Amino acid sequence: MKVKGLLRWRVAGLLLAMVVIVVLPYLATRVMADETQQANLWLNHASTVKALTYRIAYLIRDSEAASYRILAGDGDPSTEQRAGGAKSQVPALLAQLRGLTRDNPDQQARIGALESVTNGRIILVDQALVRLRQGDAAGARQSLRDTGDLFHMHELIDGIAQTEDRLLVDRTRDVEQQVSRGQFVLGLTALAQLVLLIVVVISSERQIGKRLLAETREGRAVLRSQMIVQAVREPIALFDEQLRSLLVNAAFSELYGLDPKHHRALPLPQIGDGAWSDGALLQRLNDVLLRNRELWDYELVQRTVDGVDRHVVINARRIQQQDSDAQALLLTVSDVTARALAEQKVNELNHQLEGKVAQVSDVNRELEAFSYSVSHDLRAPLRHIAGFARKLRQHLGERVDDTGSHYLDVIGNSAQRMAQLIDDLLVFSRLGRGALRLQPVDMQSLAEEARALSEAEAPGRRISWSIAPLPIVVGDENMLRTVWQNLIGNAVKYTGQREVAHIAVDVRRGRNGDYEFTVSDDGAGFDMQYADKLFGVFQRLHRTSDFPGNGIGLANVRRILARHGGRVWAEAEPERGARFHFSLPARDLSGTSTERTT
Repeated sequence: MKVKGLLRWRVAGLLLAMVVIVVLPYLATRVMADETQQANLWLNHASTVKALTYRIAYLIRDSEAASYRILAGDGDPSTEQRAGGAKSQVPALLAQLRGLTRDNPDQQARIGALESVTNGRIILVDQALVRLRQGDAAGARQSLRDTGDLFHMHELIDGIAQTEDRLLVDRTRDVEQQVSRGQFVLGLTALAQLVLLIVVVISSERQIGKRLLAETREGRAVLRSQMIVQAVREPIALFDEQLRSLLVNAAFSELYGLDPKHHRALPLPQIGDGAWSDGALLQRLNDVLLRNRELWDYELVQRTVDGVDRHVVINARRIQQQDSDAQALLLTVSDVTARALAEQKVNELNHQLEGKVAQVSDVNRELEAFSYSVSHDLRAPLRHIAGFARKLRQHLGERVDDTGSHYLDVIGNSAQRMAQLIDDLLVFSRLGRGALRLQPVDMQSLAEEARALSEAEAPGRRISWSIAPLPIVVGDENMLRTVWQNLIGNAVKYTGQREVAHIAVDVRRGRNGDYEFTVSDDGAGFDMQYADKLFGVFQRLHRTSDFPGNGIGLANVRRILARHGGRVWAEAEPERGARFHFSLPARDLSGTSTERTT
């Protein structure tokens, strides 16, 4: 009866301890999780309040900046929309901010003051816009100056943000105290778990069966380990302190010609007909046994019993022999002959590649010499032709007839055109050899610059422009400027026969995240069956008398975009305009591609 009662009390105690160990950690963890969640909520609350505050400040300043831009005469519909953005968005943001800080009277007071300041600045911006529409530019400018002089907003913004930071620090301190108490409870629970573990271990030791059963299980485990070692296809062997074999698996026996059925202790140098006779390797293996130094990835060429020279990688470490104080050497061999042959092939290919690189270098030097020759040797005869044509016209004076004058004009114009062709060919050559200077490039600025240049070269033309907001990309600014000037210049040129030309510039993101820019017009267009000739050197689809040019601009565009990792293509219909598309990868200065953000 006493034994049964003691057993019942022991079981009850164990159950009680298990309940304590389960319940207390759960409660402590739950409290810590709740406190952590509350801390995250306060953090999000503070971040939201600060973000709304900074958003209000940004809208106010952006509205004033847009008003200044309109005052400078650079206004457009998007700028006017920005000028009225504060008036339409700030009240709602202030209401949202007021709702978030309802429990804090100090913050409510600051937000009320901020509302007064923002309303004053918005009223002055509206007043400036009204005066500007009435033609009173000076009054509009004075109203915009008064926004900063009369209504100071910076201190209020900083005060709201700093108050939220202080509240967040105080609340975080409270959470940390709650977490510390929870950790203390978890420590007590861990101690209880340790006590329970000790009780369980003692009880288990008393219930252990016969030692024979344990030894049998151990023997079975050893047998299973040996079976696994034998099944492994990587050669594995075990040697004693004199480097005599204790155990070898089937893969080792097969590789070095050992009889798998009659294993006897063999010295390592006698295995494999001298495959292990390398003195340096034997010294390393002895160091592993004597000094417990592991051998990692020792490469060696061995001739195995099949007469094949094999490249092997050897690893070895010292282990304790079972039921003995003696040390043993565990040896593994990896046959990497295929990898070595592949590396040899790669080295041969690299040598061939070096030869190709040298050939390319020679070709580049020849191209540079050719460019120098074109630049200097061909220019001199052209200058002579043009110069002597002018002198001949001066020499003949009034004696030259209409036919002679026409011949002289043809000579001069041809010489000038030949010089231009030489210049364009040199530019095309340099575009393929110059180093890229990667930097952030504002495509909006380049497109506007190309637009202004094209309009200056076509005075009196009526052109309707539509240029969408363009991103900042990473590239060579001068080369990308050439791309925009060629594409927009072509759009202006090939709409020359339109009374009112329409040219649009747009951008979108492709499926792989690249930027895809489009320059479209309603000009002469072309037949798509000749589109493959567009981007060739000196290739033209229209007569020079209709549309002047040398036919090398689009070739330059294609070479520039190819060097940037992009491409260019076109779509068109005769007399219905053309659309030129080009793509550029979205990446940072390190060359890493960036994902599209929304």
